[in-house]
Amino acid sequence: MSALEASARITQAHSRQAMLVEPGRIELRDYVAPSPKPGELLIQIRCALSCGTDLKTFRRGHPMWNLPMPFGHEFSGVVAEAGEGVTAFKPGDEIMAAPTAPCGVCFYCQHGQENLCDDAVGRMVHGAYADTLTLPPHVVARNTFIKPADLPFEEAALLEPLSCVVHANDTARADKNETVVILGGGAFGLLHMLVLRAAGVREVVVVGRGAERLKWAENLGADRVIDARGADAVAEIARLNGGFGPDLVIECTGQVEGWEDALARVRRGGRVVFFGGCPTGTALSVDTRRMHYDNLTLMSPFHYRPRDVRRAYELLAGRALNAGAIVNARKRLGELAEVFDMLERGEVLKCAVIP
Repeated sequence: MSALEASARITQAHSRQAMLVEPGRIELRDYVAPSPKPGELLIQIRCALSCGTDLKTFRRGHPMWNLPMPFGHEFSGVVAEAGEGVTAFKPGDEIMAAPTAPCGVCFYCQHGQENLCDDAVGRMVHGAYADTLTLPPHVVARNTFIKPADLPFEEAALLEPLSCVVHANDTARADKNETVVILGGGAFGLLHMLVLRAAGVREVVVVGRGAERLKWAENLGADRVIDARGADAVAEIARLNGGFGPDLVIECTGQVEGWEDALARVRRGGRVVFFGGCPTGTALSVDTRRMHYDNLTLMSPFHYRPRDVRRAYELLAGRALNAGAIVNARKRLGELAEVFDMLERGEVLKCAVIP
């Protein structure tokens, strides 16, 4: 056994993993990670990122996952062990990965809608808030990449959320001559803004709540920011684009009120992307007359496809976005409860959890 392999085995013997036991309660548990099976990778986590989905799951659980469950799904790290048959990666490789991958053979995969494959979210990798994590063969084969040496682990861990944003933007197909309004100044909203700016879209406006979030958006390159709570917010949005209103509205709040606002703000002939997922059991009321006679296009892209992950990897590897600036706090694994307190208070966009 090499020194690197011996070090990996010692690390496994002392591994910790965060478990979401019930809404609002996380436990950090000791465990011994097994050696990887054929096709698997065992990685040492170098960075796990907080996520809006994690926050929603922390608050109320998740309709697709049962509690208790290992927690966290945005990560980057170093290969500790490679299972039999893995040839693309070896111990010591610095890697970045998305936590899901489709089967490639089902109805949806055959129709180019791999984001809807039952295997994708159904076999999602959880447990990134940990010292070590095992990646299954389907993720290793399709959505795992060597991290460029000059790309920080924190920025590499953005691969999964950026893949979701890339998929949504591919669906929306923003034109360079358009005005785009993003509702929501959180991490996802700002990732959308960075991707649109990198694509050369003429005007990208972020509508958010709170001076600090608006300042973050402004510093990251938004052409304009609007306080959603301002008395003149509706009129400000209506004045955009020569008084016609935005060509495209991307909703990133995950609240029904945000979905309704997106519909109300888009211009005639415009497009709405409902990106933020709302709580289970909620419903949206649509004015059918406006929908029809104003010729609106409504889209609700979900998850991502392998081609979206590849594109997100290229954007990060090419340092095209300055996406790492969204990570504006750092905590140790043992401080995870404090991370979620900070997220609840809106004090951080994304926090890097570093074992």
